[in-house]
Amino acid sequence: MKLNKNFSLLLLGQSLANIGDVLYTVSVISAIFVLTGSATVSSFVPFTITTSMFISSLLTPLLVGKVNLKWLLAGSQIGKTILLFILGFMLVGITVSNYYLIFFIIGWIAFLDGCANPIRQTLIPHYVKPESLIQANGIAETVTQVIQAVMWFIGSLFLIFMSPQQLVWLVGGLFIIASVLLCLIESVIHKTTEPKRKLEQIKEGWKTLSNTPVLRRIAWIDFFETIAGTVWIAAILYVFVNDALNVDEKWWGFINGTFFLGLILGSVYCIKYPSIIEKNLGTFIFVGSFGSSLITILFSLNSIPIFALLLSLGIGLFGQIKNIPQQTVIQTSVSKEQLATVYTSLGAIGTGIFGISSLIMGILADLLGIRTVFMISGLLIAVVGSIVHKNKQLFVTNVEQQ
Repeated sequence: MKLNKNFSLLLLGQSLANIGDVLYTVSVISAIFVLTGSATVSSFVPFTITTSMFISSLLTPLLVGKVNLKWLLAGSQIGKTILLFILGFMLVGITVSNYYLIFFIIGWIAFLDGCANPIRQTLIPHYVKPESLIQANGIAETVTQVIQAVMWFIGSLFLIFMSPQQLVWLVGGLFIIASVLLCLIESVIHKTTEPKRKLEQIKEGWKTLSNTPVLRRIAWIDFFETIAGTVWIAAILYVFVNDALNVDEKWWGFINGTFFLGLILGSVYCIKYPSIIEKNLGTFIFVGSFGSSLITILFSLNSIPIFALLLSLGIGLFGQIKNIPQQTVIQTSVSKEQLATVYTSLGAIGTGIFGISSLIMGILADLLGIRTVFMISGLLIAVVGSIVHKNKQLFVTNVEQQ
């Protein structure tokens, strides 16, 4: 696949923004922990980010159709850049008495991020030919996962010789470059319908999900997968490493690393064999779900650390083999004009359910045992596989709607 200019600018701009997001989150968590000495207060950073992104997903449809998608994406990045520099200056004089102001800033940054994510996914079909969508999604996913796998580690290293404030200034530079790159992409034609009331605009994506059979199934898939995925958050995985595997905390990093490696290998497979996947989208989505379910159940029963790494690799691999074809189905299931509101609705499901289910899974881990919650996760993914298998005929590309 030959990358065109717009897709390359979009990918590079968002990649720099994603790198900055990880680094600034690391710096903020570090600054708050140093200031308060409280892990509980520090844990409110990801909670604040998730909550703000959920609210953003609900409200973004109000802007779709009124603001050019390109400028909605670029504008949100410019807004994040301004807020980040405010955060940088704020860290100079922050104290225990006013550290709560940091949460106000990171909440607004996350709000703008929640607006940007569905727009980025919506723009890909505008810049890529239908027959190249699987490869484009594969490339975007590969870059995203590499960033996630590497930058948390690098961010921690940066803090050895940089202060949190200096790291924020570094991120500010990345955000400026990202803003410029996103301003350079071409505007897309986004047809608007007749003016609607605000509530109708907010409900538009949800109506599309409800009225489109394959999207209705994907919404349920996201619901069950989000609940299942919460067992992989640090708080729960740490307990599994200590209690089930009986090894020290560094194995949490190893398991995370092999999981991301599996995601990357799955992306590479999709990039290399797009024609095979294109002809068998439903099969790949089912195999990915079934494989992830089976391996997660084996993971819950396993006590051998090395085997846990192999299973984690397999979960990432099968998960990505499912996710990339599923993205392609979403992008071709409705018109491009409807995609943005569809993605914001799916994003709201993901962020909203994640926050609640993280708490529930933590409680269940205490009540039922750490192995049980991983078993529950595997069974929930099996439900996803069942949904895909029963509706396999729906999981196809509909290029004529492009």
